Amino acid sequence: MQISDCTIDCRCQIEEQFTVRRSVWYKEGVALIECVPNISEGRRLEVVEEIARAIKAVPGVTLLDVSSDVSHNRSVLTLVGTADDLQPALIALFEAAVARIDLRTHRGVHPRMGAVDVVPFVPFDSLRMPECVTLARETAALVASKFQIPVYLYEEAATDPARRQLEGLRRSQFEGLAARLSTARWRPDFGPATPHPSAGATVVGARRFLIAYNVNLANDRLDEAREIARVIRSSGGGLPCVKAMGVSLAHRGIVQVSMNLTDYRRTSIPRAFEAVRREAMRLGAEILDTEIVGLVPAAALDGVDLEDLKVTDPSIDRTIEGRLRTLGAEDS
Repeated sequence: MQISDCTIDCRCQIEEQFTVRRSVWYKEGVALIECVPNISEGRRLEVVEEIARAIKAVPGVTLLDVSSDVSHNRSVLTLVGTADDLQPALIALFEAAVARIDLRTHRGVHPRMGAVDVVPFVPFDSLRMPECVTLARETAALVASKFQIPVYLYEEAATDPARRQLEGLRRSQFEGLAARLSTARWRPDFGPATPHPSAGATVVGARRFLIAYNVNLANDRLDEAREIARVIRSSGGGLPCVKAMGVSLAHRGIVQVSMNLTDYRRTSIPRAFEAVRREAMRLGAEILDTEIVGLVPAAALDGVDLEDLKVTDPSIDRTIEGRLRTLGAEDS
């Protein structure tokens, strides 16, 4: 709907809503940035908590959410702060994670090549993407120097177009990292051309909002989950801006279609759900439940009925803006 088609009241409501959402992204007039580091630990929750405490100890940074998964053996942390505050928080995270996570003994269904596997910086609007690119490159250089970890740049921060996509960088996983790093094509952007013995390598970048959305099937047939993922993902000719894979959740005895929606404006959560539901029906499978990993922009849930989408715990506020307002009120 165009603004010109609205009544004056409607226009005021839209402008007020935008102002409220926008205001939470500033602290004392300075724009906040979201950072969503993924660490390769989702089973030893005491380790995840120690890493979370290291972040919380850094002034000026707010840890909004920690989501851990046993089968993926992975945790997603969502934090916000200014560029000046986020960098020391990331260094604290690396110090805690590198000391506690050893990929030589790590097992999980999610691809990974680092103890701190990926660190994306996300601006609240595209106009601030250059700031996030600069922050990503400076942080990558600092991490490589301080911890002797090979670091790749990806998405908007990439200096090589062939390295923009995370899945391409991570394809060898930790086990194939030494061989990949030994080739000239895959030398890291920063740091040594050999893996850190226990922490592997890290990918740091700048990107737009991404929604991690998983659909769990009511069976244990991995071939069906993989077939659904193949059909719906962009690379297979499916939905735009969708990355998907089928994985087994051994601790629940079911399988999952695990998705990244890289542009929720082109493929929304309901559209992704419907695509999986349609393919599941074709195969004679049913959807058990779904989950949103971490937090999402409020706009991504406008008009969305989470109960209809079988989202677990639909009453929980999963929006970045809502969580930031709540924690801000608690801190004040």
